[in-house]
Amino acid sequence: MKIVITGGAGFIGSHLIDRLARDGTGEIIALDNMHRGRHAHLSQHANNPAVQIVEADIRDAAALRDLCAGADVIYHLAAQSNVMGAVSDLSYSFTTNVAGTVNVLEAARAGGVRRVVFSSSREVYGEVDRLPVPEDTTFNAKNAYGASKAAGELYARVFLNTYGVETAVLRLANVYGSRDRDRVIPLWLDAASRGQEMIVYGGQQLIDFVHVDQVVEAMLRASTADIIGQPINVGSGQGTPLLQLAERVMALPGASSRLDLRPARSVEVARFTAEIGLMRARLGLEPPADPLFALEQIWEDYR
Repeated sequence: MKIVITGGAGFIGSHLIDRLARDGTGEIIALDNMHRGRHAHLSQHANNPAVQIVEADIRDAAALRDLCAGADVIYHLAAQSNVMGAVSDLSYSFTTNVAGTVNVLEAARAGGVRRVVFSSSREVYGEVDRLPVPEDTTFNAKNAYGASKAAGELYARVFLNTYGVETAVLRLANVYGSRDRDRVIPLWLDAASRGQEMIVYGGQQLIDFVHVDQVVEAMLRASTADIIGQPINVGSGQGTPLLQLAERVMALPGASSRLDLRPARSVEVARFTAEIGLMRARLGLEPPADPLFALEQIWEDYR
C-alpha cells in the first residue's frame, strides 16, 4: 500500500505518520514545504525505509502528481492552519489552502488514488445560533482560514461529482497535543513554564478540544468508512470555557503565571461545540470523559 501525507512534518501529520509506521501500513510518503512543519517531528523515521520524507509544496502541481501517482490514500493536511496566520497572509493561505487543495484533488484524479482524507475545520461554521453544531449547519466562515477550508470542501464535492474522486471530509475541532505550537494550549503552557503572563483575548470563548490521537484514529477510520459525501465533525462534544482552561494551566505543578486580559479578536469564533453523533455512528469513536486528559502529560514537556 502506498500512502501520501501532505503536511507530513506538521503537528497532526507527524503523529499520523508515527501511527502508520508503527502499524506497518506500507510505503509512506511525507510531503511538507516546512513552512510550519519541522524536520525534527520526523527524525525518528530517518532510518525507516518505509518512510520517505520529501520537501515539496502542494502548490507545485507537477511535483504533486508525480508523488501521488499510484497511491492508495492521500491524507491531505497541508495548509496554513493558523487562523491569525491566514488572516495576516491572505495570498499564502489562498494559494495553499484553496489552490493547493485543488492540486491534491487533481493529483488524486490523475493518479487513480482510491481515496483522499481531507482535514477540514470547525471554522467553516463561523458563529452559530445553537450548540452543539451539527454537520448540516450552513457555512458561515468568519475568517480567511474558515473560508479556505469551506472552499476546499466544495472543490472536493466537485471532484466527486465530476470525476468520481472520493474524499472523506473531517471537520476538526480544536486539536491539541505534543508538537503543537502557536495555539492557545502550547502558548499558555510555554508562558506558565517561564513565569510569563498568559495572554487572554476576550475570555468568554467556549472551545471544543480534541486530542491529536483521536484525530489520527478518525483519519485512519475515514480512509475506509462509508462517509463519502457526508462530512464528519471530530471533537469531544464538550465545550471548555477558555478561563476554565486558564485555571487548569495555572494549577499545574510548578506553573507560575497570571492572566493578561485583552480585547477579543474579531476574526476568532467565540463559541463552538461539535455535535458528534455521526462521529460515533459512522467512525465508531467515543471521546474521553475529560477532553483535556493529556494536559498534564504535555506540561511535563515544558518543564
